[in-house]
Amino acid sequence: MKILIEGYFVDYEIQLAKALSKIEHTVLILPFSQIAEEFREMVNDQFELRTLESNKLNFLPTKLRNFINLINIVRRIDPDIVHIQVQGGIDNLITFIYFKIFHKRPIVATFHDVKPHLGDRPILLIFIRYWIRKYSDAIIVHGETLKEQMIKDYRVPAKKIFVMPIGEHEVAPFKKYERPDITDDGRTILFFGRIYEYKGLKYLIEAEPIISKAVPGIKVVIAGTGENFKKYQLMIGKRNHNFIVYNYHISYRQGAEIFQKSTIVVLPYVEASQSGVVLTAYGFKKPIVVTNVGSIPEIVDNNVTGLIVPPKNAEYLAEAIIKLLLDVNLRKRMGENGFTKLRTELSFDEIVKKTISVYEKALHHVVN
Repeated sequence: MKILIEGYFVDYEIQLAKALSKIEHTVLILPFSQIAEEFREMVNDQFELRTLESNKLNFLPTKLRNFINLINIVRRIDPDIVHIQVQGGIDNLITFIYFKIFHKRPIVATFHDVKPHLGDRPILLIFIRYWIRKYSDAIIVHGETLKEQMIKDYRVPAKKIFVMPIGEHEVAPFKKYERPDITDDGRTILFFGRIYEYKGLKYLIEAEPIISKAVPGIKVVIAGTGENFKKYQLMIGKRNHNFIVYNYHISYRQGAEIFQKSTIVVLPYVEASQSGVVLTAYGFKKPIVVTNVGSIPEIVDNNVTGLIVPPKNAEYLAEAIIKLLLDVNLRKRMGENGFTKLRTELSFDEIVKKTISVYEKALHHVVN
């Protein structure tokens, strides 16, 4: 079986292609400019890698050149099955149309987010996702909750949807920079990643006074960028001495240091599908506090790898964080459990076994 993977979830796709290539011939298409140095080191000769950008001078606009390159690449590749990682971009649409209409092949689509996030709903994205959702031969989502959402909100037949864990990605690039001389102080709470309304940062800021009263001397680290940060600065106000803010894009090197120095990783989301932050926390053996949204609770074992609390509730969030800050043995046990979970049931070697089964079902659907 020859498999073609296309999309912009670079780390995820490299990990998937590496695992698939142990079993089947795998070709991966990536935008060259988005392959960070850490990712390039992960690429080996186990699978074919085709990139869209060229170093050659060209008078055509970059986007048009990329579209032409993409069409030329997909025409030359003769896959048995096409696996699209859905972001909703034009590249997704080109690949989908070509293999659906002009060079008919079964298409499997992974929706990493079933619904666009709050504030992230451009018309073109909605249009592209609609056609891919409707005409794909099989759909993969990262949780049972997301499957139900796909059925209920978009009326996709249940038999067409397959559940796959999110898998160990966005871990290796950080772990590359892990240092044995860095430890945490037992009082550092980390919020990491994109900063948008759906991430619920306001509830962690509201929880901070409660936490500080129970555990004096704590620090809340906010690391990431996104929407205008001024509204969060206003929420913090005169309590800024309890916060450390890195409001910019975090490199993998700095991210590794930040994770190592953290005591607890907190995801106070009000809406989500899944999160790579959970996996990175597991990779650094950090206990986590997450909210019960999307399919995040499906990769967090409550009281085993972390604590799960209701969303939009600063009091419950604070209570869970305080519990972990006051119990070093519990933190250590949860960190070890998370790491074990990452390397077993969330490993790509396990995920690929299920993925191959989906490919076979999609092939059968097309043949019949």
